[in-house]
Amino acid sequence: MDPGRDEEFTDFVNGRFTALQRFGYLLTGEWHLAEDLVQTSLTKVWFHRKSLRSGSALESYTRTVMVNTSTQWWRRKWRGETPTMTLPELAAASEFGTVDDRDRLLRALATLPKRTRAALALRYFEDLPDAEIAEIMGCSVSTVKSSVSRGLAKLREHHLLADSDALTAPIRKAG
Repeated sequence: MDPGRDEEFTDFVNGRFTALQRFGYLLTGEWHLAEDLVQTSLTKVWFHRKSLRSGSALESYTRTVMVNTSTQWWRRKWRGETPTMTLPELAAASEFGTVDDRDRLLRALATLPKRTRAALALRYFEDLPDAEIAEIMGCSVSTVKSSVSRGLAKLREHHLLADSDALTAPIRKAG
């Protein structure tokens, strides 16, 4: 056993758990699933912590495990029923408008393919460069760019955003 690696891993978990849970929420759309995703992913990462060279490798590897685990869960989930609810016309803007905006955005994100959703989350919520996103997702930079482009186009179809800043505003306000 390497007590230095164990201590480094413990410090990583204590310092990054909230950020990883927020990323997990963007992947799953549900807080309790996000927490389960982070815990499951950290358990998987713990077994490989000795082979990781640095703290940044630990962060990147954890995000990769989270994306892959989320995709595996999604593939196993039964999708026979999809709850829907037609809401009445929206009233005048209120103090709860940002909550409504965030809810609409998260519902629209949930309609996107998992890898597109992951690319958008890594780009706009985690502020990662394309090269790092490609490494985490195990694809090329051009695949990341096209996934982000298609995802933004779909969100625009939902009339959710005119630019990419509108994508992060509702989530950051909730932060």
